[in-house]
Amino acid sequence: MRLRLGEHAYDDSDLLIMAIVNRTPDSFYDRGATFDESAAIERALQVVEQGADIVDIGGVKAASGAEVGEAEEIDRVIPVVQALKAERPDVVVSVDTYRTAVAREAVRAGCDLINDAWGGADPGIVVVAAESGAGLVCSHAGGLAPRTDPHRVAYDDVVQDVVRTVTGLAERATAAGVRRDGILIDPCHDFAKNTYHSLELTRRLDVLTDTGWPVLVALSNKDFVGESLGVEIAERLSGTLAATVYSALKGARVFRAHNVAETRQALDMLAVIRGDRPPRRTLRALV
Repeated sequence: MRLRLGEHAYDDSDLLIMAIVNRTPDSFYDRGATFDESAAIERALQVVEQGADIVDIGGVKAASGAEVGEAEEIDRVIPVVQALKAERPDVVVSVDTYRTAVAREAVRAGCDLINDAWGGADPGIVVVAAESGAGLVCSHAGGLAPRTDPHRVAYDDVVQDVVRTVTGLAERATAAGVRRDGILIDPCHDFAKNTYHSLELTRRLDVLTDTGWPVLVALSNKDFVGESLGVEIAERLSGTLAATVYSALKGARVFRAHNVAETRQALDMLAVIRGDRPPRRTLRALV
């Protein structure tokens, strides 16, 4: 299925990086490094130079924590969207939110994609995407309310549960008027899942990609990587890149990442090996 975001149309061989920029003081990975508005804008421009195709801007961390109201989330996110669009109007801008009011302000500011990681908990999100023409991420959150940490979650078959949920959300979105070529589906590793669930989803990701919907994976530095390798957050890059390339081989098309430069190199190397793009230079044994 062809994917169209902002001014760009992508083929199924394109491997896209969605860079993470968090305007939060308590995000699990950067611990507030881009909470300041100027730092967030600087980081957004930096990741574009590093090879990001999409910049995903968030104002509320996914896990439980201090309450952030709608107005505060809007104040955190919108200035970064506006600044990035003013400087780089060609870049696809995504906003990571589960709230209709935030999504509405974001598309007014130039947002191209609404990244709803909580599986349509606020049904008005779909209406915003339909009315604005923005793209939409349909995610599997296991029925948990936003910002709820999982505890002893269980599935008869986690892959089938994910497929049923996200394809159902995607079909309901198209029925509501969301562009079919603007929809991504996301299994949401670690959301309402333990490490075994996230590993099973990765192992059988082709079941999800075989649905025909473009698949986004958010693997970056997550707990299932850390628990698999027995390492803390600062040491999860190698495991993340391994999971990223494996997911690309299984058909994933968009990769949400903190470490943009390294992820870009890993995916570009895969693309060259597959013959989807040529090497950047070929001097060895030729000169």
